[in-house]
Amino acid sequence: MGNKRVFLIVLDSFGIGEMADAPQYGDENVNTLRSVAASSCFHVPNLERLGLFCIDTVAQDPVVRRRASMPAAEAIGRYGRLAERSCGKDTTIGHWEIAGLVSPQPLPTYPQGFPPQVLAEFESRTGRGVLCNLPYSGTRVIQEYGDAHMRTGDLIVYTSADSVFQIAAHEEIVPVEKLYEYCRAAREILRGEHGVGRVIARPFVGPAGGQFVRTPRRHDFSLEPPGVTMLDQLSKAGKSVIAVGKIQDIFAGRGITEHVYTGGNEEGIRRTLEYMEQDFEGLCFVNLVDYDMLYGHRRDVDGYAGALTAFDQYLPEIMGKMGPEDLLMITADHGCDPAYTKSTDHTREYVPLLMYGKNVRPGNLGTRETFADIGATVLHYFGIRQEIAGEPLTL
Repeated sequence: MGNKRVFLIVLDSFGIGEMADAPQYGDENVNTLRSVAASSCFHVPNLERLGLFCIDTVAQDPVVRRRASMPAAEAIGRYGRLAERSCGKDTTIGHWEIAGLVSPQPLPTYPQGFPPQVLAEFESRTGRGVLCNLPYSGTRVIQEYGDAHMRTGDLIVYTSADSVFQIAAHEEIVPVEKLYEYCRAAREILRGEHGVGRVIARPFVGPAGGQFVRTPRRHDFSLEPPGVTMLDQLSKAGKSVIAVGKIQDIFAGRGITEHVYTGGNEEGIRRTLEYMEQDFEGLCFVNLVDYDMLYGHRRDVDGYAGALTAFDQYLPEIMGKMGPEDLLMITADHGCDPAYTKSTDHTREYVPLLMYGKNVRPGNLGTRETFADIGATVLHYFGIRQEIAGEPLTL
């Protein structure tokens, strides 16, 4: 294969230390990497070989230093630290910035619940009432409101610290396709002033009066990016843009030529390896969600560390499948420090960037001003004149 391919893998929420403005976001002394590095389940020799432990400030961290097993001079990747220029610390804004779209205003959040006019229009469109309308844990909200929902047919509407409008419904009361229809109605309502990043369908099952369990049929209905992204430019130039995991939803499908949803990290990695066997020219953009969804928000340090260890064990296979013109980029979209007990929200952190390929010179990129440098680098790699934010990185 002689085509150029970029495999961009987002380890969802893998931050590497708080940004200077973190206290403005309610975060103090947060560091996802430091927290997981303290776990006995953390073993990432291949990420270390790519330069993870050599990144600015990471190299000086005493907890991480105890994990180091090789000198920085032996790193085989190009490594650096990226700041988030956008206002926010959520999945949507983080991915948009990776793709070159900086958000000067945060997406709206609703710590007191959604305003009456929004709910009134939603109830009118669906013909159903609303329960809850507060920030809530997704597993708790179905236990506390599930029986009332089954009794009345009213929809459980809740949010979080993120810019999300979540609708939970029992699959026997509201069939999944009908729940998706309600989400599409909410997406039409939630624009402009109330343009939340995502409307999320949260179906669940279980007996009345018993234990309710969320099903894998979650679906996100995202706000369309308000400007040009790397994905738009790549697809317009005739390149493949393959989305693995929730990338399709984050970008509302725009600029994507092929996509596959996944049930978690294991399937996401397996799908990526399958795409590495295919002959295409363009980008394979991958989100591995378990770090955030299963471990970060649930403040499970060992689970998070174990998931990183599992990814690290796949790295030799991923790197071994790379062709001579392939570029591997590993990064994150925000932090979600599993040891931070002040909240269960995302944390405002720098993210790592690790790059590897036969044409990539090892070395330190230092600290960069924006995630958008990733998108600029991808476009430069394909010789496409960028219309997005960011500066291309030297390879």
